[in-house]
Amino acid sequence: MFTSDLHGDRKKYERLFKMMEKEVPDGVFIGGDILPSGVNRIKDPKEFLDNFLSEELRKLEDSLEDKTKIFIIMGNDDPRIYEKYLKSMDKEGLLHYVHDRTERFDGFYVTGYNFVPPTPFRLKDWERYDVSRYVGVGAVSPEKGTRTVDVSDYKMKYATIKEDLEELSKNSPQEKTLYLFHTPPYETQLDRADLDGKKVDHAPMDVHVGSIAVKRFIEQKEPFITLHGHVHETVDLTGNWKEKIGGTFSFTGVHSGKRLSLVRFDTEEPENAVRTLIDVDT
Repeated sequence: MFTSDLHGDRKKYERLFKMMEKEVPDGVFIGGDILPSGVNRIKDPKEFLDNFLSEELRKLEDSLEDKTKIFIIMGNDDPRIYEKYLKSMDKEGLLHYVHDRTERFDGFYVTGYNFVPPTPFRLKDWERYDVSRYVGVGAVSPEKGTRTVDVSDYKMKYATIKEDLEELSKNSPQEKTLYLFHTPPYETQLDRADLDGKKVDHAPMDVHVGSIAVKRFIEQKEPFITLHGHVHETVDLTGNWKEKIGGTFSFTGVHSGKRLSLVRFDTEEPENAVRTLIDVDT
């Protein structure tokens, strides 16, 4: 099972957990932007992590009897100061926090990566230059904005998603690796933003907001499966939640509405993956 961008919506999490108990999948993948944000931002992320997420995961651990592995990353809307809580849950065995890490999974490997290219948003904890120091029209440089944890000047100015992925690809055979990304690949069905006709200082904004580095990485390395989030409206605009790039199957787990988007796939036949939008109030 794969979903993304739940943004601290407890009803969506509760529905996801019920589906996990019902179907007992081998793996569940949660693709970032996991904490309360937007209309949910009035809720305290620490309280959400301590008193909701960790408690619900402990209940799941008992009911699933270690039959399901949960892989999770953070996204650009998640303040990095709360990363330590996910690492603590990882140590407790409640989930697998896989940012910048690779873990074995049922004959395969799972690698996670939180960073996205520069956005117009102010929080920069999980933003990084893509393939160069170029910043698109309307976006704010990773060197500006705000951060909740300190990072070196060198990383702010010179680190790129491209270089990170080159290192991560050394961890496992790509044909056996599932990548859990927050950012989607650039100029695909999965990264289409609602920016048609919008301009900044008379310059048009790019309607594709994914990562060039991730797109090139998929084209060159052809990992087995890649999972993405970040751009909520992309499926509404393109009508597609999956794309095949070379030999790689790429899925997005986002949804712009109030229902839970759940992608189910089998590693034996990923071409038969299905996406379901599930009501959370029933």
